Amino acid sequence: MVASASPIELNLQPLAAACAVSGRAFSPGDRIVSFLVRSESSGEVARHDVLETESAGFDPRGPVACRWTQVHRPKAIDGNPERALKLTAENLFLALADPSTEQTEETSRLVRFLAILLERKKVLRPRGRSADGAKDVFEHGRTRQVFEVPSGDLTPGFFLAVQSQLGALGFTGPAPGS
Repeated sequence: MVASASPIELNLQPLAAACAVSGRAFSPGDRIVSFLVRSESSGEVARHDVLETESAGFDPRGPVACRWTQVHRPKAIDGNPERALKLTAENLFLALADPSTEQTEETSRLVRFLAILLERKKVLRPRGRSADGAKDVFEHGRTRQVFEVPSGDLTPGFFLAVQSQLGALGFTGPAPGS
């Protein structure tokens, strides 16, 4: 199914305290671009956080699987930091689908794919369509948070693009859950 023992699981560092380009510490309200990049030399996947104003100077040194932009909000200390370090399909979905995360074509595509995967695993529950009919509405079972996910045709091109993104993360073989 995938190269690792568990589908779509990576160990990944949390949001950095400072910009990977300039070294400047993040402040509340800063716009941060986060990149998931697979190192060309080691094959390891790493998260790189960069101030949006510095993002043009970021050299990923490997294929970028996805990127997202968010406003920095200091988070409360979690009682289980190791759990927060494990990037699963569920918490990748929660990070990318967060309303404060700006959607790009690549993040929207990955959010759509993850929503399908998590609906199948009963982590997300379908709740119909948005008022304008352009988005599917899902409820996260554990948190009861509601997410609007761009709808669209599940074409071979869609799955090829997702496969390419997952390949950049080091997953091989059929799409997870298939």
